Amino acid sequence: MNDTPTAQPRTMTGAQAIVASLEAIGVTDVFGMPGGAILPTYDPLMSSSLRHILVRHEQGAGHAAEGYALATGKTGCAIVTSGPGATNVLTALADANMDSVPMVVISGQVGASLIGTDAFQEADIVGAAMPLTKHSFLVTDAAEIPSRLAEAFEIASTGRPGPVLVDITKSAQTATMEFSWPPVMDLPGYKVAGKPHKKQIKAAAEAILRAQAPVFYVGGGLIRSGASDALARLVEASDAPVVTTLPARGAFPDSDRHNLGMPGMHGTVAAVGALQRSDLIVALGARFDDRVTGRLDSFAPRARVVHIDIDAAEISKNRYADVPIVGDLATALPILADEVEKMRDEDGAQDLSGWWRYLDRLKERYPMGWTDSEDAMMAPQDVLTRLSRIVGPEAVYVTGVGQHQMWAAQFIEYEKPRHFISSSGLGTMGYCIPAAMGAQVGQPDKVVWAIDGDGSFQMTNQELATCTVNNIPIKVCLINNSVLGMVRQWQSLFYGKRYSNTTLNPVEGEQIPNFEMLATAYGMAARTVRSIDEVDEAIEWAMSINDRPVLIDFRVSKDSMVWPMVAAGVSNDEIRYAKGMAPDWDVED
Repeated sequence: MNDTPTAQPRTMTGAQAIVASLEAIGVTDVFGMPGGAILPTYDPLMSSSLRHILVRHEQGAGHAAEGYALATGKTGCAIVTSGPGATNVLTALADANMDSVPMVVISGQVGASLIGTDAFQEADIVGAAMPLTKHSFLVTDAAEIPSRLAEAFEIASTGRPGPVLVDITKSAQTATMEFSWPPVMDLPGYKVAGKPHKKQIKAAAEAILRAQAPVFYVGGGLIRSGASDALARLVEASDAPVVTTLPARGAFPDSDRHNLGMPGMHGTVAAVGALQRSDLIVALGARFDDRVTGRLDSFAPRARVVHIDIDAAEISKNRYADVPIVGDLATALPILADEVEKMRDEDGAQDLSGWWRYLDRLKERYPMGWTDSEDAMMAPQDVLTRLSRIVGPEAVYVTGVGQHQMWAAQFIEYEKPRHFISSSGLGTMGYCIPAAMGAQVGQPDKVVWAIDGDGSFQMTNQELATCTVNNIPIKVCLINNSVLGMVRQWQSLFYGKRYSNTTLNPVEGEQIPNFEMLATAYGMAARTVRSIDEVDEAIEWAMSINDRPVLIDFRVSKDSMVWPMVAAGVSNDEIRYAKGMAPDWDVED
């Protein structure tokens, strides 16, 4: 945020103050769509330094702001109008809230005198958004606009990040005020965690070095804090294994032998086994989500827990923390690494060779893989493995929600943070295309691949028009199995293969819509791939096109399933790998 004072206060409208505040804060890109209640702001926006991306749906604006934030580490920003414009962005606000994404949404509101009269396009969006955001503001006085916007960006980006809504009445936008910068911020009760307690850090370091079967359980908070380098130091000092949750993919390199992969419902056998049989879990920016723990009362039954999180409310919420540490991982982890190194050099550490022999046997016995489908169609896992090999870890991969999301997390190799972007906590279908668009705007020099399923894709693919018009050259890998794959998988396993309303193309061989033709209509380069022999060349073709968006429609088997899998509500010990077989936890040499 730019805190350089402006010269003399300037008289301007509230709408002009919105634009001037965003410029002073350092915002460069916004996503939005105009409408009556926000129209006064769109006039000064036209001559501002801000790059405004006109979306085709307000939900797309919200997801684009999320993708931008996750790819850059900056705070995303969206602007929408009142009523349906604001309610359309609620899903993105909820998504950002679940995944701790810093984002500010500015919504127009009817004039202050009309609030409560059921005026045209009036909606109590502050009330609706309250449980879905980190904070929400209603601004009825033009003079308050700079302060409220400065506070919104401060709240969104500090502490545990999250979305903030600023609802500004049309009357406040049209009224005049005296603008100066920086404004006075008033945030009573808002306090960001400080340095971790030295005594707790020492207790954590001692626990790590005395444990015989430790594991680092890394969540998305580590990426939000930018603490990957400190994690690498800690792992090197302790020799303990690492598991990275879905939002934490890339927080620690997949190529490092310490990385056991993703834990939980669709995690690797080694990652699940490490947590279940550990005697110490060091949770870093993770919240013991049900998708990781399975049945909570059977999760890691003999493990003590060190839990470091910036949000005190998360500690001991789901699993009791024996060593609780409230603090920003960017601050806490380097201090903890220093302490571990010091204690190790002075007193030594446990020999983890036995623990590693067990984990290595799990990795060797139960690697990630797939079986060929009986319908002779392509295996989606094979497609994504080839995509990973050809494109490499420097690209940014953004996914929708469904089977393709899990396969992308499992079969693409990630080496750096902010290279895997997905809707994790809320699981929002339709997230992929607008989020990839936002990521590409935020990282224009990187290759961005949008990995989507045909069900998820059809919810927000209109943003491909936004991409074409604004020269945002995302590349779409469409994993097309003609069904709602993840729901169908559950129907296969738990509902006797009664496929109620999960088939998108009821007539065998019929494709509605024709995605290649649809992409062409959007001005994209596009092709359809039906054979595994065509995959490599098609990906290389897509990589050669950088002047417009590209789409490849990969026709894959509808019978492919995501394995391993822990069914909802059961113990992680009951994980099943390929074709539903149970692993032997007592693996021997």
